[in-house]
Amino acid sequence: MIIAGGSGTRLWPLSTPDYPKHLLTINGDKLSLLQNTYSRAKRLTDKIYVVSEIGHIHHVKDQLPELPESAYIVEPARRGTASCIVAALEKIAKTEGPDEPIVILAADHYIRDVGGFVHSFNVAAEASKEHGRIVLVGAEPDYPATGFGYIQKDGVLDDRTFIFNVHSFKEKPDHDTALAYLTSGNYLWNCGYFVGSVNTFKKSMQQYAPELLANYKKLEAATPEQYESTYLDFESISIDYALIEKVQDLLVLQASFDWMDLGSFADIAKAMGTDSIGNHTQGEKVELEESQNTLVQNLEDKPIAVIGLDNCVVINTPAGILVARKDLSQKVGDVSKRFKEEE
Repeated sequence: MIIAGGSGTRLWPLSTPDYPKHLLTINGDKLSLLQNTYSRAKRLTDKIYVVSEIGHIHHVKDQLPELPESAYIVEPARRGTASCIVAALEKIAKTEGPDEPIVILAADHYIRDVGGFVHSFNVAAEASKEHGRIVLVGAEPDYPATGFGYIQKDGVLDDRTFIFNVHSFKEKPDHDTALAYLTSGNYLWNCGYFVGSVNTFKKSMQQYAPELLANYKKLEAATPEQYESTYLDFESISIDYALIEKVQDLLVLQASFDWMDLGSFADIAKAMGTDSIGNHTQGEKVELEESQNTLVQNLEDKPIAVIGLDNCVVINTPAGILVARKDLSQKVGDVSKRFKEEE
């Protein structure tokens, strides 16, 4: 199951609410992030489902023309990852059965090691099936990131497959705390990947999030005419807060592949790579002079000249112009939301 959602705010003006991040191509790639995610998923199974809200579903279908109509779960409006996962589980239970492990993926992650990805999720699926527990897949931190949540490991369950019990979740930490997590070797970045069958999720919902199980049953009982109003009554909440952080018997697999969330232009710069002085340019009519560690993307016909900048991002698209310090680019989401409010 691929979750193809998002508001398109953190990478404005490349990404917009009408055309969010997962629909974009990165680093001159021919495929979008969504298409690359679909391509990786096909290495796992031919049974692929995509969840997207009604405002974006036409773009998603344009990018994945080989998927049949039956493979789409359409949200009438965004209600958070908890609701869209419940809706997908309810549909998959009818079409595939309740006992086959389901891999839940975000559509907008940047991964190069496809072989490692396939191996990790095959191992996670087998572990979930064997133990009847939800399995997370977390990435080993390689720097003290303050923009990700962390999973604290709690002893090895299976030293052959590097499956660990989960001790606890940690919210986005400050720098010193993130550094302590990194040096301890006992924490993984929370990538938002989940593996488990419908019955495994229902068992956890029954014990730790009965309101989600109630929502599942409401969708199960709803007629086609009732489906939209039923779904719109659900609380908008993430699956982490609604369920995952409450479950006491989670497992986590340490991923054997590279992973980037691309949550800011600093992440985009890392994914794209740079020249010897840290610059990267994309598009026509771009000139840099005495600048370093700077990302410039020009998607318009007007020329861009960047002189004397360091650690900066300059983005020019039909949706707007962004000039920011690279280390403050995580604030882009707040600014783009203010533009949306002014419309």
